[in-house]
Amino acid sequence: KNIIMSTIRLGDKAPDFTADSSMGTINLYDYLGDSWGILFSHPADFTPVCTTELGTASKFKDEFDKRNVKMLALSVDGAASHAEWIKDINEVQHTTVNFPIIADEDKKVSNLYDMIHPNADNNLTVRSVFIIAPDKSVKLMLTYPASTGRNFYELLRVVDSLQLTAYHKVATPANWEHGKEVV
Repeated sequence: KNIIMSTIRLGDKAPDFTADSSMGTINLYDYLGDSWGILFSHPADFTPVCTTELGTASKFKDEFDKRNVKMLALSVDGAASHAEWIKDINEVQHTTVNFPIIADEDKKVSNLYDMIHPNADNNLTVRSVFIIAPDKSVKLMLTYPASTGRNFYELLRVVDSLQLTAYHKVATPANWEHGKEVV
């Protein structure tokens, strides 16, 4: 069986895909439309760190909506597992999961985006983050180990910087926050 793996670099066009999800069949480009997107992977359903991350992402929906950003999660578990996990996330995190979770059982999307790192685990994804611009170019890639949860305040800060610098010839210095001085 041939596995197609991509090397994605900043500025590359994000690979398009169609996959099953917690909200039915999703095509990445159709789902994003003219929005920015955050595609983020999780090692497995029902794991404690992943549960906090999806709960936090749901709570941040209004902030991402203000920035025209659509969230899209992924794990190698199936849609039925995602449906049960979403109930757990909603209850434990006191929220409502309000974005699709890709059911990547065949690891097609995980391999396309190089989310499986054999040095970590041959079967589960690491915590990858891809920020995709409206033109479908990859603007940011982050990889966290399974033991470390993501900082969603940092993702908002990066989106603010990417959007500002996409439309103005400026750069944002270390620890920059929205509304602060740029260079």
